[in-house]
Amino acid sequence: MKFSKLDLLTLLISLFLFSSCKDSSTIGLDINPANAVSGILLDTVTVTSRTELDDPASTYPPATTGSAVGLVRYPLGQMADPIFGSTTANLAMAVNLPGGAGYSFGTAAEIDSAVLVMPYATNTAVPTSVQATIGSQLAQFYGDSTSTFNVRVTQLNTNLSTQTGFLNTTDYPSTDLLGSATITPRPGSSVRVLRVIPGAVDTAYNAGPQVRIKLSTALIKSKIMALDSATLSTNANLAAAFKGLKVTASLVSGKPGAVMFFNFTGSNSNLEIYYKKQNTTTATLRDTVAAMFPISVSSGPVAATVKHDYTNTAIATQLKTPADYAVTYLQAMSGVRNKITFPYLKNLKASIGTKIVINKAELVIDISDPADSIPFKIPPRLSLYRLDLAKQRQNLPDNNVASQNNPTGDPRALLPFGGFYDKTKKSYTFVVTSYIQDIVDGKTVDYGTYLAPTATTEFNLLPYATSAGRAVIGSFNNPASRKIRLNIYYVKNPN
Repeated sequence: MKFSKLDLLTLLISLFLFSSCKDSSTIGLDINPANAVSGILLDTVTVTSRTELDDPASTYPPATTGSAVGLVRYPLGQMADPIFGSTTANLAMAVNLPGGAGYSFGTAAEIDSAVLVMPYATNTAVPTSVQATIGSQLAQFYGDSTSTFNVRVTQLNTNLSTQTGFLNTTDYPSTDLLGSATITPRPGSSVRVLRVIPGAVDTAYNAGPQVRIKLSTALIKSKIMALDSATLSTNANLAAAFKGLKVTASLVSGKPGAVMFFNFTGSNSNLEIYYKKQNTTTATLRDTVAAMFPISVSSGPVAATVKHDYTNTAIATQLKTPADYAVTYLQAMSGVRNKITFPYLKNLKASIGTKIVINKAELVIDISDPADSIPFKIPPRLSLYRLDLAKQRQNLPDNNVASQNNPTGDPRALLPFGGFYDKTKKSYTFVVTSYIQDIVDGKTVDYGTYLAPTATTEFNLLPYATSAGRAVIGSFNNPASRKIRLNIYYVKNPN
């Protein structure tokens, strides 16, 4: 193989550039010989952040490619936060027939009891790659577990199955109180219940962590058991007559409160009706029966109403008067997000005087107050996304991984995107190399880049109500050292 003098000179210049960086900064980087990044470090690029209200999102989204209908978990609770104001989360749910088809209560049925059963969302395994920074298990619960709530179950006024959109801002009116209970959340404690076995002795079993609310037997008898056979023949007919349930949780203690999460994706959430009926073969005998009316996203709608009240908070001030503040705010469940801008990035080539190749670019977000304690834990994960020309949310190219469900993904999305909270550095780091390169080269217009909390195990472009959390982050002009910043490692490319 032959090298010309020009080729050799180019090689020597390249080697010099890759070895010329002597900046010892390790902020936001894992300085490991295997992961070392070469190039000139630029860490003075202006990054602005503004607090904005997040958009409403569906709480009963339709099935899309690779996903199921509904949310993987649903919120219920109330929190009083000295910084973020108050948050409330209520539930509305359709009740379906056992087996999804016609049901009969038999002859001379007499109700014994009725219970609404809602299983807690179980702990979720955290990806191995980030267990060192956020732990191996994530409890699907946010807040103070010693808080006490008054949980009320009422009947919806309108048929939930006929609703559309199911935005988190939608309220679902209800009237008749069917039952209530005072509870202290126990998302990690199993419940022992009796299993009714017709013709045999009832047996106790471990039902897992769940909330059980006793309902009025008189009302359940008149509103469900008294329905005729035609009404009990299909889920649609039952929904038209009974309409559904609304569940609210009001904080009754002087504590900060909590947001509990429940799982309506399986078969363990039900309106359970226990009753006696005449034996089908011997008229003098009575059978005890347990009828499970399922509440599941696969059978009918389950929706959540989430409301945030920022009255008399610094957040309200920032929303009313947008400006560059020392800190900005993030809150999950369609709360507040941050709009991130790089106002001078498009002029970077001109200021350097030549084209550049970015070896690595990282957006580092420092927590302003790194205290991470119950009840206001720092979110384990943030999302970072952009808007396109039509103002639709899109993944950054660095997070647009090609797959069978996403054949048009970006082939440059090879490195982990990041966004997980690092408890040691008290910060989040995103790899945004391709995105920043495209902006610098003029291939992408920054129509808006946004930062928001997301669930630990699901990266959501939309602010689905599947996780709770809030954070105060340092802005670029924060007088303290904890701030948002962009680290760019580059080499000059005069060609």
